[in-house]
Amino acid sequence: MSAAPSSVAPTAAPAPPDIPVIDAPSVPFVEIEALRAEQFIPAAKEALTSLLAEQAQGKLIRPVFNWAGRNSLFPLHWGLACCAIEFASMFSARHDAERFGVVPRSSPRQCDLMIVNGTVTWKVAHKLITLYEQMPEPKWVIAMGNCATGGGPFRTAYSVVPGVDKLVPVDVYIAGCPPRPEALLDGILTLEALIRERGE
Repeated sequence: MSAAPSSVAPTAAPAPPDIPVIDAPSVPFVEIEALRAEQFIPAAKEALTSLLAEQAQGKLIRPVFNWAGRNSLFPLHWGLACCAIEFASMFSARHDAERFGVVPRSSPRQCDLMIVNGTVTWKVAHKLITLYEQMPEPKWVIAMGNCATGGGPFRTAYSVVPGVDKLVPVDVYIAGCPPRPEALLDGILTLEALIRERGE
């Protein structure tokens, strides 16, 4: 007689190790939104604003400033010799240099253009350099007439500087002894074109 099969309870499988179950975010959604509103959005706005400002300065603001600067040159109101009379005549009713935005100023700290209009001696050379150094950047120099360009008829004299470019960097040279006001106006328009080409 066969024995009845014994009913053995099946052994339970070993319990798996604890697996972390993500049933809820570690940081509540409300806190994430608050964090985003407090930190991320202002930082993004600041970065975007600075980027737009940089782009605007490079593509819009700076070109407008450059255009206004080169079309409103302020020469230093001073004279050295005969060419100073032609320089003064340029602002008369006949020539009217102010229609080109050229307005002479008496203080070097308000000027961006030095027109050396006459004979420069070694005695006054350090004064010319001082005036040039007091002018703010950007600044330009026009050598007006033969004396300022290369010493003129006095180039062999012991007391005369053989060209003002020995003292300061010159951008435009105007020949003549003395050059007429029209020549000086042409030199200023040439300087404006040179500034535009340089992108200054």
